[in-house]
Amino acid sequence: MAKRPTNSEAATLELYRVALENAGTQPEISTEMAELGYDAAKIAEGKALWAQTRAAYDANTTEFDESLAVYALFSSKREEIEKVFKMHCKKARVVFRKDSLTKNELSISGEIPRTYVKWYETARKFYETSSTNADIQSKLARLAITPEQLTAAKTLLIELETARAEYLREKGESQEATKIKDAAFAKMDDWMSEFYAVARIALEDKPQLLEALGKVVKG
Repeated sequence: MAKRPTNSEAATLELYRVALENAGTQPEISTEMAELGYDAAKIAEGKALWAQTRAAYDANTTEFDESLAVYALFSSKREEIEKVFKMHCKKARVVFRKDSLTKNELSISGEIPRTYVKWYETARKFYETSSTNADIQSKLARLAITPEQLTAAKTLLIELETARAEYLREKGESQEATKIKDAAFAKMDDWMSEFYAVARIALEDKPQLLEALGKVVKG
């Protein structure tokens, strides 16, 4: 099957729409095409296929936009809590610089992981432990880390996970919509490939009419 040209998908849809419309309404074209089997019923078949492809394209666009929106929210939440956690870690390492046991409890002995899941678990352990241990809280207060800040950070982590779950859901829906859209375009492309092949034969003696179908005729 011939590959779609480098036009955008929206441009391709418009090209196909105009071609099918003119093939069905321009007398010279419709008469010649009908003689080779592309009568009103066959053109209607193409239009129905086009409508399905357009719907799939629109659905995919909507899902993609939604996934971008929820990803932006997730990224914003992550940036916010990462900034807070980074500062809390710096302070806690100073407070417990001689207390390796507590640093281990708080998961701040080594480097903070970069991958999301490991990073999240490290942050969660830090705030779960510090927010439920009065002794740790009293020592952290020396560098202005209050119980209220720890509670607020825990809340941010919960919001972050909610945002991430929403993003992953939307991402999955967007990927599925892309598969459906690609399949619809593949079917449409195949149909139009034969349509154009027939049009070239039907309009061989009137090549200028091919331009009404979106095909540029040289000379």
